[in-house]
Amino acid sequence: MTGTGSPLRVALIGYGLAGSVFHAPLIAATEGLALDTVVTSNPERQAQARAEFGDELRFAATADELWDRADELDLVVIASPNKTHVALAHAALKAGLPVVVDKPIAGTAAEARELAALADDRGLLLSVFQNRRWDNDFRTLQKLVADGELGDVWRFESRFERWRPQPKGGWRESGDPEEIGGLLYDLGSHVVDQALVLFGPAMSVYAESDIRRPGAAADDDTFIAITHASGVRSHLYVSATTAQLGPRFRALGSKAGYVKYGLDPQEAALREGERPTPEGGGNWGVEPESLWGRVGSGESPLTGGGTPVRTLPGDYPAYYAAVAAALRGTGTNPVSAYEAAAALDVLEAARRSARDSVTVIV
Repeated sequence: MTGTGSPLRVALIGYGLAGSVFHAPLIAATEGLALDTVVTSNPERQAQARAEFGDELRFAATADELWDRADELDLVVIASPNKTHVALAHAALKAGLPVVVDKPIAGTAAEARELAALADDRGLLLSVFQNRRWDNDFRTLQKLVADGELGDVWRFESRFERWRPQPKGGWRESGDPEEIGGLLYDLGSHVVDQALVLFGPAMSVYAESDIRRPGAAADDDTFIAITHASGVRSHLYVSATTAQLGPRFRALGSKAGYVKYGLDPQEAALREGERPTPEGGGNWGVEPESLWGRVGSGESPLTGGGTPVRTLPGDYPAYYAAVAAALRGTGTNPVSAYEAAAALDVLEAARRSARDSVTVIV
């Protein structure tokens, strides 16, 4: 691996939403990483990337061009459509390159574990971009739970809801199973991962999944109930058809509850062209006091119940900083493929539960 004095050279496959809004800016903002090559054959996307990251940025029309010069790279990031993740990750690992894959890493847990085994066999990093572990509200809830502020958590509600009554089209809303589209595998990948991080392995899964909007072809309104081995029950909602949005989190414990409305501000900031700095600091990921969640018991936060709790800043840059540390041997993989496989176990169980109207033991 490249010595500590030289930046690690990163190739990014795909420059759509995930590549241009999330991965490229976060890679560029990470000390010790350098965005070297972007794989896209689209001239407009090439021009967009060059305008932001400079004329030194290289381009490749296909991923195969990367394998031919693998010795010039230190990391491959896969931000292409879901159906390409497994094949591209396999090819990168076979070429001897560490890999970051956007979620979901695969369509099945078995495929994820096969990739994890290949990475282990090659002694290479394989990490999954579960950026929502660094959301401001999740970091805050994680600390409240760890500090015992809620007591024993009994029930966890998580909502990732939107109001999009008209389908936008594209592969994310495709009904073709090969596309791995729909909200279950899109937003569901986030809320399931967060629940497992907070409360441990799933024991059973029940789900309801519907296609609500005229012209839609993939699930756009899905509910997942997880019974964790720890005894916590997680109720997770992902929807594009929610006319009135609920709280992002409601965690109820033996001592108190935490209720938080609104989404982490980092995605909106990235979409608007704001960028974190390599040095960190500033107001990145910070939200106003008016959006802080509340901790209390016995009364709704909407009628003044509870005490406002400062929301910790969101910190997406921490993911790639951890990847860089892992590659240099000074840290650990921030999100392993085995963790992603455990989340896929739940997503597969949810799909079966919704289809057959049964509770599935994981």
